[in-house]
Amino acid sequence: MPELPEVETIRRTLLEHVKDLKIEEITLIWPSAVCGWQDKSFEGLATGRRIKTIERRGKYLLIMLDEDLTLIAHMRMTGRLNYFAESQEPEKHTHVVFRLEHGELHFSDVRKFGRIQAIPTPLCISESSLRKLGPEPLEKEFTPEVLKERFGKKKVFLKAALLDQTVLAGMGNIYVDESLFLAGLSPNRRVDTLSKEENLRLHRAIQNVLQAGIDARGTSFRDYRDANGEKGSFELALQVYGRGGEPCRGCGQTLERIRLAGRTTVYCSRCQN
Repeated sequence: MPELPEVETIRRTLLEHVKDLKIEEITLIWPSAVCGWQDKSFEGLATGRRIKTIERRGKYLLIMLDEDLTLIAHMRMTGRLNYFAESQEPEKHTHVVFRLEHGELHFSDVRKFGRIQAIPTPLCISESSLRKLGPEPLEKEFTPEVLKERFGKKKVFLKAALLDQTVLAGMGNIYVDESLFLAGLSPNRRVDTLSKEENLRLHRAIQNVLQAGIDARGTSFRDYRDANGEKGSFELALQVYGRGGEPCRGCGQTLERIRLAGRTTVYCSRCQN
């Protein structure tokens, strides 16, 4: 699933192509991939409107159109938004084609979990899933004190807490495992056991790992591509994710692979405690 660095990379690469362009036509190949607003169809709402900018909230893209309409895109597991400078024959798993003044935007999704929702811009936070999201981990307002406050008095594992989008927006399996390794904290530590110094380390690790992921344009193990169809390179820097059974790059001990919070989790029991 695209996480914060991947979605941010999609946002940046897509904005380069589509800013200020008008949506001239929308073809729905699989209509369930989109949601209209109340009794108005998705294509009826979005056709003829101009793309003003694209923002991101957690793992969601917010394609802001003129006349106060926003398209909220969630990639889920395998969703992609790709820009093509010229008309392109839709691929097998392409579900929506946006024909623009210049070029096309294709939304594809092998697993069919992704969705694009049209919603009035003034309501895009209060009347959508965005209202439940926790703070953005790379914003200056996200401090160690805010992280501690978001954990509250929960008695859950760190892995579960960091995957919870209502605690912190944008992180998934990859960047949670990597952040915990950098912070030297075990994924099965309870959040209420963290000292002030450990909380500070975790806050710093989260921001450093996410920024490194953005700088590398994301992680491309399987489906993820940016808006140009290009892969990221952060998988070359991974310390633990996907490396269960291999030696720790810090101490050489075999990395453990366990099931935690419903997700495969990899960590070093020597470096992380």
